Amino acid sequence: MSDTGRQSFTDKAGSAMKPDSQKGTLEQASDYMKGTMDSAAGSMQPNSQKSGSQKMGDSMTNNSGGNNDSLLNQAKNAVGMGSNTGK
Repeated sequence: MSDTGRQSFTDKAGSAMKPDSQKGTLEQASDYMKGTMDSAAGSMQPNSQKSGSQKMGDSMTNNSGGNNDSLLNQAKNAVGMGSNTGK
């Protein structure tokens, strides 16, 4: 379960599993805004105040403040579903 004010894990997973090529402009913009807001919330909240499940979720989606691709994005890129397939 995600912490209050954070994007739910099921919402993140659903968004991540659908290829960007199958999303419309509005859906891509919505995913971007939700991800950006969740990332900002994760960066502002100290790890000491996060629940165990939120810490794990943040490490999977790279909301812990690092600049590396998240594990989810790495997996999407590996199978050609991500936006960084040309990297």
